[in-house]
Amino acid sequence: MTLAAGPFAIAATLLLVGGLAKAWRPTDTAHALRGLGVPVPPFAVRLGGLVEAAVGLSALVRGDRVSAILVALSYLAFSGFVIVALARHAPIASCGCFGRLDTPPSTVHVVLDLGALLAAVTVVFEPGVGLSRVLRDQPLAGVPFLLLVITGTFVAFVAMTLLPRVIAATAGADAGSA
Repeated sequence: MTLAAGPFAIAATLLLVGGLAKAWRPTDTAHALRGLGVPVPPFAVRLGGLVEAAVGLSALVRGDRVSAILVALSYLAFSGFVIVALARHAPIASCGCFGRLDTPPSTVHVVLDLGALLAAVTVVFEPGVGLSRVLRDQPLAGVPFLLLVITGTFVAFVAMTLLPRVIAATAGADAGSA
């Protein structure tokens, strides 16, 4: 088992959650794409969200080379979107990564996307990190591993959703006091 099993499981879980959120509430993602000049109707975002969720679920269950390639391509696309949004100073309040919840494009987002991409590329070359296989090799029936994946997913989610707003608010408060 590769050391990327945990980060890969976190990346896959974020894909699953984000995909389901987009499928449930596609409007913010459609607006974000439109803000970059890519007019996509909400039903297409909903369909893309379902595909994203399926990729995440497949990656969690199978952890094979094909699912790792799909996870890597997903995070390559996400990081590209955020980089373009940042470079253009696009007026996007949310990239729509988690449906309706505000997820402003940020460098934190890019770093996490690139980390997920790196984990997926590692699994492309060292596949076999499906949950059943990984848990079988873990102590205590894999409970510590699962707790770390859940915690890591939550931390990444908070880093992408709340941290950019806190940084922006702090920067605004610092500029106002200067």
